[in-house]
Amino acid sequence: MSEKQIKLAICGIGNCASSLIQGISRFSTSGELTGLKYRVINGYKLSDVQIVAAFDIDNRKVGKDVSEAIFESPNNTLIFQDKIEKMGVIVQKGPTLDGIAPHTGNFPENQRIVEYKGPDVDVVSVLRESGAEIFINYLPVGSQVATEFYANACLEAGVHFINAIPVFIASDEKWRKKFSDKGLCLIGDDIKSQVGATIVHRLLSRLFNKRGVDIEKTYQLNVGGNTDFLNMKDNARIISKKVSKTQSVRSQISSQISDDNVHIGPSDYVPWLKDNKVAFIRLEGFLFGGAPIELDVRLSVEDSPNSAGVMVDVIRFMKLAIENKNYDLVDIVSAYGFKSPRTQMSDEDSWSILEKYVKNNDNIL
Repeated sequence: MSEKQIKLAICGIGNCASSLIQGISRFSTSGELTGLKYRVINGYKLSDVQIVAAFDIDNRKVGKDVSEAIFESPNNTLIFQDKIEKMGVIVQKGPTLDGIAPHTGNFPENQRIVEYKGPDVDVVSVLRESGAEIFINYLPVGSQVATEFYANACLEAGVHFINAIPVFIASDEKWRKKFSDKGLCLIGDDIKSQVGATIVHRLLSRLFNKRGVDIEKTYQLNVGGNTDFLNMKDNARIISKKVSKTQSVRSQISSQISDDNVHIGPSDYVPWLKDNKVAFIRLEGFLFGGAPIELDVRLSVEDSPNSAGVMVDVIRFMKLAIENKNYDLVDIVSAYGFKSPRTQMSDEDSWSILEKYVKNNDNIL
């Protein structure tokens, strides 16, 4: 590992963390570059990303080295890097708070979180002692209280915060001010995937608009079999998720659509799908002369590697923003990598701005 390092703490050692850590290992130990957009950003390769602290609440993960915990149940994502050297970083028990949805207790243990009953660690002390620079929040959807707890812990410990879930932190001016007052970067909310349902829906909506098509109705229905979809069977926990996905798509549509004609969000839990997400997207509208047009798309993708492919860039762009104290860059990265940033932009615009920060154009694969 080079002298340049990015020291990372992660909360929630689920499928997304598993894919991220597998990817860091794979691209650090082999010459393969499949699916990696940028080999180097600001001089940082993936081999420069170091996991220094990890938190979870599941009794199959707490107490294990991160390299082992990422393969424990209920994780069920694709394993594309099965040999990972021990990191010497033990998963520690954070506070549960609202991190477990009560309805999941009715499902088999291999499909749900099983709470570790031991004591919580002092998260602030762990962050300080580990030397963590950047914290990624991978808690389950709907974990409002737990997310705010970790955000406050990062403020106290002086750690920059990436919010990967649809709890509104980075897009909330109160939280933004708290972090900026401490000289800390805040990026989020709700990670986009490389080629996921939201970005496909956004781009198709923009295509309709650019070609003069008025969109009258649209929906996006998603099903999957990971713990996130199980968690979201509780409608109370998906409110922020639906808001996040809906506003992300609506921000790209120039015509006015009534609320009754837009439906975007998780639809059901299908255990045998595991970490595969299947999305059904439909747009209806009117062409020249009022002629109707209908478009249906079916997308099937491994959910967590799809997310990790964006997170590996977000981490390194955040390090660039930290090093240069460039807080404008934080907003661009949020617009590029997240569904609910403080400021919405088109995907083309945010991408083109970030391209200027990539020093070696040979990184673009």
